[in-house]
Amino acid sequence: MKMKDIRELGKEELFVKVRELSEEHFKLKFQHGIRPLENTAKLQQLRKDIARLQTAITAHIA
Repeated sequence: MKMKDIRELGKEELFVKVRELSEEHFKLKFQHGIRPLENTAKLQQLRKDIARLQTAITAHIA
């Protein structure tokens, strides 16, 4: 996700997106514990996207 796209989202949409990505990250992390993932870079990308969204939420609040 690009910051340009994130800035266009509303506050509530940001919270929903963080929740969705967090759930997806948890599921992939769990699957990776059971068996190796084909694309482990997806875990890192999800963490970065979540961090970008949380940064945008903080900017919205301030």
